[in-house]
Amino acid sequence: MDPASIEIRPLATPKERDVCVALQRSTWGDDFSDVIPASILKIAQRIGGVALGAFDGDGELVGFVFGLTGVERGRIVHWSDMLAVAPRARNVGLGRRLKEHQRLAVRQIGADVIYWTYDPIVARNAHLNFNRLGVRVAEYVEDMYGITDSVLHGGIPTDRVIVAWPTADEEIALRLAEAERELSSEDCLFGPLVTDDWVASTVGAAILPFCIRVEIPLDGEALLLHSPSDAAVWRNAVRRHMQWGLAAGYTITAFLQDEKADRGYYLMTRSSRISSTNGRT
Repeated sequence: MDPASIEIRPLATPKERDVCVALQRSTWGDDFSDVIPASILKIAQRIGGVALGAFDGDGELVGFVFGLTGVERGRIVHWSDMLAVAPRARNVGLGRRLKEHQRLAVRQIGADVIYWTYDPIVARNAHLNFNRLGVRVAEYVEDMYGITDSVLHGGIPTDRVIVAWPTADEEIALRLAEAERELSSEDCLFGPLVTDDWVASTVGAAILPFCIRVEIPLDGEALLLHSPSDAAVWRNAVRRHMQWGLAAGYTITAFLQDEKADRGYYLMTRSSRISSTNGRT
């Protein structure tokens, strides 16, 4: 598919919104109960929400992004709730384009940050979020949506990372520059791999390393679909290791992919190399 032929614009007609509902079901499964109905796709746009569709040269819907705008502690914020791209339109950068259009739309109404969630064991989303969009982690939430009926979720707890994406160009540029720097830094490329044994070894340490790595599989999506028991093992390990890192003062700066090892690594850095005796700031 020629990316230049794809037009991104608001879902404007009943037919376009109905097709968006159909795309949700084809993506998350016919039994998925959290589908955004056509009525909400329409109403949300009247009060600052975003419901954008990506249309190919024949006018067929091949992707969409949906989000709601609200107020958090007195400031306007946006929550990006759902994004999907049809299989025939994947791997051409469409997901990133949809996000960029969304960012421009909510910036015009005064929002300075966009939040969304993603599954921490899905490598391609980690790469897109931290290396291409320039997000930062806001929170790790255990089983955020409960056990769902989507075939994509594997019937295991839906742990999610909430990320924050600024709408200002200069802030994104700074974050992307930091990600690029750490992806070429030996401190991060060869930083210690977080394991249960390694965490135990840090108890009482006066100094923690500047950068640590949290490991995930590169095929997390396939595991959720075809081997949920293996996905559950990864879920529990990533939960322990990422939560330890966040509690110890680390944040996710970038995501490293190792195709040969079939692994991905969150590069988590600290603003200070000095810690207290219990390993926390």
